[in-house]
Amino acid sequence: MMTITAAPRPSALQPLTGTVPGYAQTLPLYPSSVSVARQSVRTALACWGLEDMTDDVVLVVSELVTNAVRHARPACAPPDDPGRCRLTLERPDPGTVWVSVADSSGCRIMPRKASDGAEDGRGLAVVTALSARWLVQPSHIGKTVWAELKADM
Repeated sequence: MMTITAAPRPSALQPLTGTVPGYAQTLPLYPSSVSVARQSVRTALACWGLEDMTDDVVLVVSELVTNAVRHARPACAPPDDPGRCRLTLERPDPGTVWVSVADSSGCRIMPRKASDGAEDGRGLAVVTALSARWLVQPSHIGKTVWAELKADM
């Protein structure tokens, strides 16, 4: 008898219950999760009335989720389990959005200088340019890459 395992699906965008308004979503480490993350950003920012920040936040989230998809799959994971990352969006005050992407990889994140004509290698430069600040927080199960974006006021 053959067992077919369904591909992991992203969880629904869920509101957080803390003191800061926010949403979180678990995404499988598949390239298609990047577009799901983009849509989640659009939804959250529309709910918060921060549509003017959409392009920048979408771009930062795209870069962070793409990095997780490309580099965070656990080496010991079975072929049918790509691993997961956790996208969190928070609004600590009216013109500020915190974005974080957590994954189970302990691999360090290092900005690099892309060569002319290279198709990749600019992601963290984009995050740096669009964010007020960003950082990597290691944890006992991996890391979280966090960025703070501010509205033009």
